[in-house]
Amino acid sequence: QVQLVESGGGSVQAGGSLRLSCAASGYIYSSYCMGWFRQAPGKERERVASIRTDGSTTYADSVKGRFTISRDNAKDTLYLQMKSLKPEDTAMYYCARAMVDGWNCGFGFGYWGQGTQVTVSS
Repeated sequence: QVQLVESGGGSVQAGGSLRLSCAASGYIYSSYCMGWFRQAPGKERERVASIRTDGSTTYADSVKGRFTISRDNAKDTLYLQMKSLKPEDTAMYYCARAMVDGWNCGFGFGYWGQGTQVTVSS
């Protein structure tokens, strides 16, 4: 079955960096759009970034220029490099896989990891 396991979260000071990883298994990783989402206490989950099968990416306005999503299809692993972190980036971060295989992320995400906590202090 599909498994997504995040790692790399932690506590950092504002301005710091972290790199999140997501190890995928149970399906043909290269065939699916992947994404990173986050959810802070009391807030709705938001899509942070997504990467299509051809490597093209999209980002939320709040993280553009600071976060970079990438994928290693040889290792079945998704990454999120986060720089210039701000206290408002504090949240649980989730890796997700698209519902449908192919280039398009537009059909939504249906498989989720357990999440990794990122805490940024001022």
